[in-house]
Amino acid sequence: MEGDIQLDAIDRRILRALQQDGRVTYDALAAQVNLSASAVLRRVRRLEEGGAIAAYVALVRPEKVGLSLTAYINVRLEKQTESHKRNPMDLFRAAVQTWPEVVECAALTGDMDYLLRVLVQDMAHYARFISETLLKHPSVQDCKTSFVLDRLKNTTAVPL
Repeated sequence: MEGDIQLDAIDRRILRALQQDGRVTYDALAAQVNLSASAVLRRVRRLEEGGAIAAYVALVRPEKVGLSLTAYINVRLEKQTESHKRNPMDLFRAAVQTWPEVVECAALTGDMDYLLRVLVQDMAHYARFISETLLKHPSVQDCKTSFVLDRLKNTTAVPL
């Protein structure tokens, strides 16, 4: 792919270590990958500048901050016709950016157009989001929801 960074084995070890602990010191990281701290710093800067490292963040546990219900919502938009003066996809894409409950939105192939991952406090919060936000959006034709009962695996790490 265009813009991909060439990664060697050391780069991959650095990325794996940073995915485990983004606050690791350069000295500790250097010890893990058997390089000097200055060499690790140069590599990390190259990975940041090349876009392989997008950001450093704190991962917040939703249930610890009152967001104990996760829903995956499949959304189907109205179909665009020649007579539409507005593009339903553009309107939806802009609106979803403003909905704090939506933490992930992916465009899909198949019967549905988008998959939303939504974090809410409880079923009442979910019902308000569906009825007052999602289904009121003029581009949304239909939605189907599945609720998370248990997480078998949950990682932010990219397999390197």
